[in-house]
Amino acid sequence: MATMDTRLPSSLQIRHRGDDIDYEWCQEEMREYTLSRDSDSPDEIWLLEHAPVFTLGQAADPLHVLAANDVPVIQSDRGGQVTYHGPGQLVVYLLLDIRRHGMNIKQLVCGIEEAVIQLLFEFGVIAARREGAPGVYVDGRKIAALGLRVRKGCSYHGLSLNVDMDLTPFDGINPCGYSGLEVTQLRDLDIDLSIAEVGERLLNCLRQSLGYDEVSRSRDDSHVERADKQRSEYHGA
Repeated sequence: MATMDTRLPSSLQIRHRGDDIDYEWCQEEMREYTLSRDSDSPDEIWLLEHAPVFTLGQAADPLHVLAANDVPVIQSDRGGQVTYHGPGQLVVYLLLDIRRHGMNIKQLVCGIEEAVIQLLFEFGVIAARREGAPGVYVDGRKIAALGLRVRKGCSYHGLSLNVDMDLTPFDGINPCGYSGLEVTQLRDLDIDLSIAEVGERLLNCLRQSLGYDEVSRSRDDSHVERADKQRSEYHGA
């Protein structure tokens, strides 16, 4: 698989944010980091799992939510339409300074998609992009969704990859705004890996696709207390 020509910084900070993460809290954390960073701030990739949630992109049509049932519907400031996040889905947020490295959003999207395609190729699964519909597809079924935002020349939000989850909530939406679009996951392709294992393999593919030489890692255990506080504030508990 070909990699991108644009070379990003040699090092990248990886943050493991945990599971059952509140979407609104996490979105605010990304936004604050992006608005406060400067030319010396490190690029970061966050890995996590969200608590069940439907999210609407900036210009999304709420009518694409057909039946939310008990799943909250949250407005996001990313691009794209509606998608679902929940346990068993790997979420990868890319907080990268793309302006200082001469990269545009299209190049970043292609680099992310290439990493997922390469990951699947390692298991003998042929995946593809779809023109005008960012993401990665296997036999016409969507396995990875993309939604990004760029502010101050820096990206945030990113990628969700279905690993081993309950896909039923996708029946309550038009995924990414497409009526009848089917979704799939690694488990249904006979790829039996944990979220952690998928995260490590995908990070390696992203590092190659985006041109990073080294990564440093940290596991963020402080998210639990802060996320609980944010849930209380958001939901009036």
